[in-house]
Amino acid sequence: MRQATAHILIVEDDPVTRTKLAAYFSTEGYRVSEAEDGARMHEILAGGPADVLMIDINLPGEDGLTLTREQRERSEVGIILVTGRTDSIDRIVGLEMGADDYITKPFDQRELLARVKNLVRRVRNSRSDAEHKPVRKFLGWTLDLGNRTLRDQSGDFVDLTRAEFKALALLSANPGRVLSRERILHEVARREWDLADRTVDVIVRRLRHKLKDDSRHPRIIATSHGEGYLFATPIS
Repeated sequence: MRQATAHILIVEDDPVTRTKLAAYFSTEGYRVSEAEDGARMHEILAGGPADVLMIDINLPGEDGLTLTREQRERSEVGIILVTGRTDSIDRIVGLEMGADDYITKPFDQRELLARVKNLVRRVRNSRSDAEHKPVRKFLGWTLDLGNRTLRDQSGDFVDLTRAEFKALALLSANPGRVLSRERILHEVARREWDLADRTVDVIVRRLRHKLKDDSRHPRIIATSHGEGYLFATPIS
């Protein structure tokens, strides 16, 4: 059975950029909606879901990071943040807020198209097979991959960002195996890692805090110096 045409919602306050992107993705066969700010984005989404949100960070009113956090709390829609900054701050904060990917202006439309195609595929695959994913238990914690939740020893939910959940899911799928920062970053953000990139370290630090895992003597996520991280406790 043929899947419905993927729906992209472009949230961009610059009308020239927004119109060009909409025309390009329409030509590539996508259903495209346009919003100049968060208020219009909410109106469009109230009429039906999107597969991918392409959100500029510097928007009037609610900025792109705020919108990303709000949408991630509500759904598993794919989110690509667009930023004019080249430093790592927006990237790290964006991933922590729940973005799947980011791209820096000016960008090649063909690269953006490739990222959108990849994200649409991942989002749709995640929707279709979520109910078949397992529950993982370790040291009293329960990670439910189908419902994308983490519960502590008392059964209380612990909030995880999308990036934190992806990293924890990857690490717990490979107990006792060292995973490089490059591998983890590729899973979390689908981009290449370089020596100056601290995104993975930030995510692991926040995961340890939420898991109450002592960074000096971790029982759950251990550091393999010069190599990466590993999930150090058995899974049941």
